[in-house]
Amino acid sequence: MNIAEFIKALAGFSWMAVIGLGILAMTRTTRKQNTKGLTSLVIGLIVLAVVLTLVGAGLVFIEPTEAGVVITVLGQGGLRPEPLTPGLHWIVPFVERVELYPTTTQTFTMAQGAGDEVTVEARTSDGQRIFVDSSVIFKIDPSAVITIHKTWQRRYQNDLILPQTRGIIRDAVSQYRVDEVLSSKRFEMTSQISEQLRQVMAENGLTLVDFVLRDITFTEEYAQSIEQKQIAEQQALQAKFVVEQKKQEAEQARQVAQGQADAAVIAAKGAAEAQIIQAEAQAKANELIGQSLQQHPEILQYQYILKLAPGVQTIFIPSGNQFILPLPNTSPSTFIPDTTP
Repeated sequence: MNIAEFIKALAGFSWMAVIGLGILAMTRTTRKQNTKGLTSLVIGLIVLAVVLTLVGAGLVFIEPTEAGVVITVLGQGGLRPEPLTPGLHWIVPFVERVELYPTTTQTFTMAQGAGDEVTVEARTSDGQRIFVDSSVIFKIDPSAVITIHKTWQRRYQNDLILPQTRGIIRDAVSQYRVDEVLSSKRFEMTSQISEQLRQVMAENGLTLVDFVLRDITFTEEYAQSIEQKQIAEQQALQAKFVVEQKKQEAEQARQVAQGQADAAVIAAKGAAEAQIIQAEAQAKANELIGQSLQQHPEILQYQYILKLAPGVQTIFIPSGNQFILPLPNTSPSTFIPDTTP
């Protein structure tokens, strides 16, 4: 309770005491009792109550979160030229009165379910109808409270902020496509609305603290089309994934086939090189055998004999033909009969 309210309370108690003592004095008078001292007390209380009432009516305490506009019949235009700042002030009782305006931060919301301030309906540049929920956070400039009272009184929210914000939002939305409003241009659009709204409010004694774009909704038909588009995009992504998977599988099969082909080539090359090495070794061996036979021809005869069947006792050859082995001498002069008994 501030001092002005305290004095007004004292004035009220004083008038109650005056009434009570007045009733008591009237009662004593009807009973023909002495009321001289009581009458003086009533008169004194009446004077005190009047003084307290006048003082209480003239004192005005402005809270730190308020600014006051003095409405008077004495000044030109019916208003004092300067607002009342926080603190204790004096006005002329019963001739002047004070209208208080809050200077703290206020929030004005335009959304479904927010009373009379419904959401803003707007159309994008491509003709889509959308609904914008928003909040305007603002303060009253204490130095401009006289202008606000002259122009708008208490109607500054419904008659200034609401129509101006609606118009600015609709103008801003009409410059963008619906997909831009949703994503890429949303921040840019919000900044544009904030700047225009700040200028309009500053011209009318209000300070914009922030503009909040709370939500953007669509018609049911467009919402369904967006859902169908998202489903189609998901299906396209799934198909693309399947194609990529098949490509990877084909690439993997190609690499396996390439590996097998490379392995076959390497194996064939290895086999060919092995045959070449074997042939070279065989040729070298044949060369060495040939050289050995030239130096020792009897080796060939020895090998031939070894290859004959072990039971062969006689060999017949055509007459006049040469034979690689010298045959034993069978003439009579060299024949020695067997004399073994």
